[in-house]
Amino acid sequence: MSKKLVIKVTAGADAPERCSQAFTVATVALASGVEVSLWLTGESSWFALPGKAATFELPHSAPLDELMDALLAGGTVTLCTQCAVRRGITKEDVLDGVRIAGAQVFVSEIMADGVQALVY
Repeated sequence: MSKKLVIKVTAGADAPERCSQAFTVATVALASGVEVSLWLTGESSWFALPGKAATFELPHSAPLDELMDALLAGGTVTLCTQCAVRRGITKEDVLDGVRIAGAQVFVSEIMADGVQALVY
């Protein structure tokens, strides 16, 4: 059975602890050898843009930009299509390695064998 974790993070600076937890769990799973797919939705959508993760602050948490770099290097980071459109974010705006995809791709990922899904 393959090991894959799909995490949908809806929180950003509006709920910093939930946001940080999602990124932390994703990078710990990645470091443990788990295939990770992180979905940026809602207010976390802004972290798909260059420099935005570096502005995130939460005492006693790992720097979000470092967590994002690790996820881009070893996992999959996806920005929700509708969330991007609502915020005026285009493919040309996002960090290298971030894909933009919608609900059909998300459902396909979470319904695959051996997948666990979390929402933050």
